[in-house]
Amino acid sequence: MYKKTNIPVLLLHNIDNGWDHEEIETAYREIGLIESSLKQEGHPLTSVAVENSDLEGYLKKFDPGEHVVLNWCESLPGVPRSEAIVAQTLESFSFAYTGSPPDILRACWDKCSVKRMLEHHGIPTPRWEVYASPSPEEDWGIFPAIVKPAYEHCSYGVTSDAVVTNRTELHDRIAYVLETFQCPALVEDFIDGREFHVSLWGNGIINMLPPAEMDFRMLTDVHDRLCTYDAKFKPGSRHYEAIDVLLPAPLGPGERAHLETTARAAYAVMGCRDYARLDIRLRDGVFYVLDINPNPDISSDTSMAAAAALQGYSYGAMLSKIVNLAAMRHPVFGRQ
Repeated sequence: MYKKTNIPVLLLHNIDNGWDHEEIETAYREIGLIESSLKQEGHPLTSVAVENSDLEGYLKKFDPGEHVVLNWCESLPGVPRSEAIVAQTLESFSFAYTGSPPDILRACWDKCSVKRMLEHHGIPTPRWEVYASPSPEEDWGIFPAIVKPAYEHCSYGVTSDAVVTNRTELHDRIAYVLETFQCPALVEDFIDGREFHVSLWGNGIINMLPPAEMDFRMLTDVHDRLCTYDAKFKPGSRHYEAIDVLLPAPLGPGERAHLETTARAAYAVMGCRDYARLDIRLRDGVFYVLDINPNPDISSDTSMAAAAALQGYSYGAMLSKIVNLAAMRHPVFGRQ
């Protein structure tokens, strides 16, 4: 695909006044880097900070015929689980924007729906059941297991206690998820194996960036060998410090090809658009898809940015490629 560097970008991002000072500072620092990186690539850029739920009020000031939106607005301030609402609003204004459409964003919040889709297409995913009460768990007999909120992402609710090794722990964790998150509990076979974070991009032709491996060798307890919320977002926490990221993941040619086949199939089956990240584990020669994130963080310090750099893309070039993928859907820039 020929890359156009003169496409005007409307950078849409959210700032929530409910965040703590450090979170707001980090967000603005990252936004500044995105702005400077895209400008260095030659893109005219306008940045819009969404600070309340009136997204329409922000968008009506701009002409969709003159911009491609880089959608870095993960949610509307004060509106939980609103990723899909952001995309839906952009579509209602006829903006071409980066990332997956609202139906895909909505579907991937529902972990059970994702697993049904994967199973229907023969893509390996851990065995699972969903529970709306803590009482019927007697029919679950696979341990260790992991218990997650069925309608959350970003590893909310995933701690060492999420891994259970007997029925008592299972009962208690299901009850905890039901009470704390007010949604059903998803119970899965815990794949105690190697974990890979796989970034893909493209439409039609889907390419895998170098996969990253989460190295759990410093964690000897089965309860700890997972990417918790702390491991992703809390520097200094035990899991954050103990888990090494190996990039590229040490895989033989056959293993890498097998991983890529599984990841590309899952990306296509779920209808991901432009880019996505998949969490995949390996056990006994089988790559199991744990989670599909069609709106992953693309900050400069993420595994996707690091994988793109390994492939020869600067941070600005990575962002520009994503903008160009979205521009193919623009009525003007897509024809130029």
